[in-house]
Amino acid sequence: PGADLVSVTLRAEDGLHTPAQTDPLASQLDEVQYRLDEGPCVESTRTPGIGLSFSADLGAGREYPRFGPQAARLGVHSVLAVGLFPGGPIPRLGALNVYSRTRGGIDELDRDLALVLAAHASTALSGTIAHTAAELELAQLRQAISSRDVIGQAKGILMERRGITADEAFQILRRTSQALNVKLAQVARTLVERRVEI
Repeated sequence: PGADLVSVTLRAEDGLHTPAQTDPLASQLDEVQYRLDEGPCVESTRTPGIGLSFSADLGAGREYPRFGPQAARLGVHSVLAVGLFPGGPIPRLGALNVYSRTRGGIDELDRDLALVLAAHASTALSGTIAHTAAELELAQLRQAISSRDVIGQAKGILMERRGITADEAFQILRRTSQALNVKLAQVARTLVERRVEI
């Protein structure tokens, strides 16, 4: 109920970013924290336990000496951030950030609700990450099987035409791949598709 702005911070390989927010000002506040490496959304991604970071008065509070005054100048005076983390060994994914334009605008109820919402968001995010990883692995497996099949066909063509062994045919494909600086599967695919011309 005390929220005027909300954003989600996510951790990526290149650092923290804000993929979703209710207002551009929330993203701006997040970006200030990322740049300063200080503030509730940054702290909640690395604080042990539930990762709760809070300030009732950003302008006067001592919690965030560089971020707090900048947030107050932008018209935001209290903030709550809760870490997004699934159970188990997976590292913290980011944070749910709740901003209020009012000093003391975020109360105990807001904190409790944010904890529940962060738990749900963490579960959804970890499920999405697992699903995406499984889809990627399946796509890579399909590509590997397809590549293996076309390499086998190309080896068969070379074996039949040149009267050589499977190992010798593979070595020809490998050397051609290296000489042309083209992936072996692409060399094999070209041979299979253009076998009449070659």
